[in-house]
Amino acid sequence: MAANWLNTRQTRFTAYAGVYIVVILAVLAAVNFLANRYDKSYDATASKQYSLSDQTVKVVKGLKGDVHLTYFGETTSFPGARDLLDRYASLSPRLHVTYIDPERKKQLAMAAGYRADSPVVVDSGVRKEGAKSLTEEEITGALIRSLKSGERNVCVLSAAGEHSVDDEKSGGYSLLKKLLERDNYKVRTVDLKPKAPAAGQAMALGQAPPAAAVDVPKDCTVLVVAGPQLDYTPPVVQAIKAYVEGGGRALIMLDNTLRIGRQEPPAENAELVKLLADWGVTVNKDLVLDLSGLGQIFNLGPEIPMVMSYESHPITQPLTRLPTAFPLSRSLDTKSGDKTSVSKLLGTTEDSIAASAIGPGGTVDPKKGKKGPLTLAAAGNYNGATPGRFVVVGTSLWAQNSLLGSRPLANRDLLANTINWLSSDEDLISIRPKSPEDHPLNMTAQKLNMVFWLSIVIFPLAVVGFGMATWWKRR
Repeated sequence: MAANWLNTRQTRFTAYAGVYIVVILAVLAAVNFLANRYDKSYDATASKQYSLSDQTVKVVKGLKGDVHLTYFGETTSFPGARDLLDRYASLSPRLHVTYIDPERKKQLAMAAGYRADSPVVVDSGVRKEGAKSLTEEEITGALIRSLKSGERNVCVLSAAGEHSVDDEKSGGYSLLKKLLERDNYKVRTVDLKPKAPAAGQAMALGQAPPAAAVDVPKDCTVLVVAGPQLDYTPPVVQAIKAYVEGGGRALIMLDNTLRIGRQEPPAENAELVKLLADWGVTVNKDLVLDLSGLGQIFNLGPEIPMVMSYESHPITQPLTRLPTAFPLSRSLDTKSGDKTSVSKLLGTTEDSIAASAIGPGGTVDPKKGKKGPLTLAAAGNYNGATPGRFVVVGTSLWAQNSLLGSRPLANRDLLANTINWLSSDEDLISIRPKSPEDHPLNMTAQKLNMVFWLSIVIFPLAVVGFGMATWWKRR
């Protein structure tokens, strides 16, 4: 009887153990299957340095055909490259990654488009583009350049003291050029010089010569007016008008004309301001001051309004809760007209004013200023035979090198998104990859001495002392 009970008990125990083992094996198999099929990870770093940017995800997931990424390097470097490139491959089955050691497989490397200055080559079938370094910023830029066919030119106007794309100083626009070239735009300056009069053209006696006409080059995809310091001549303003109303695209940035400090203010540019008013954007002669205190987080004063919330528009849609800054901006008023539809892009909170006068020493009476919220940028469409687009911003300083290169700010994304929208490249509108952030550890001699005593002397002795006390108590 006891033996039967024991056998029954052993049988049950064996059955239970067998079921447990089968369940554990099934769970492990399911987890392994899901891990291989759905590669998921969680990035706990503050800067999300192990996560791909919104732009990379958007571009890769939107692939219409197969794209091949080839990594060239020593075999020992393959594991490090996979940390980044396998994240690309996991986004889409259309993206394929190959690893080649050019020293061991020279012929295969040459056939794949090996370049000594490009560790990664992207081949979309349209053309091959190289990434100059193993970083997301370079690889995604090469991917976009490989996918985008056709010539897309951003023409920066140089006629009245505007910012220069060749100026690498803090107030220059060289970073604008580098940023747009990653999206496969070609950036150049245009001066809109007057055309020479036609040969044999005669004028009546005493008649004044007519103003020479100028035209924006027809191959300009987007025209950028980057803060003119002098007045544009009537032919230049007419050229901008004809360009946009004929289906062109323009980003127009006008600086503050109030005297601030000892610096001479820019010219009024009355004719250009009138043209914008005709399109439905009134550029006011004032200075926007942000009194919310938000700028103090970034060590910025009230003369640099900070924006954290945006209107509903394709340009600003990805920028939710990302800060942008607009130094010495003037306010805008918007109103759609018969042939234009204008919408607000971004602006200040109620804790702001627009001062129309600045006293000695830069003093402003907050009670006399126009109360916020105030518009700082607007976007519009000109409804002609060929629809045109334009964006107006109350300052050109927001796009200078010092702010485009500022990592906490999203000015670079806002600028690139603006050009993308103007050129009808809405598929590129996103948050772009940024270069890895450097966090150096700076320690004084006193701190190094403290670390030594804590880690080498005090903590080890404390552990030994605690062990000895426990042993003595239990002895």
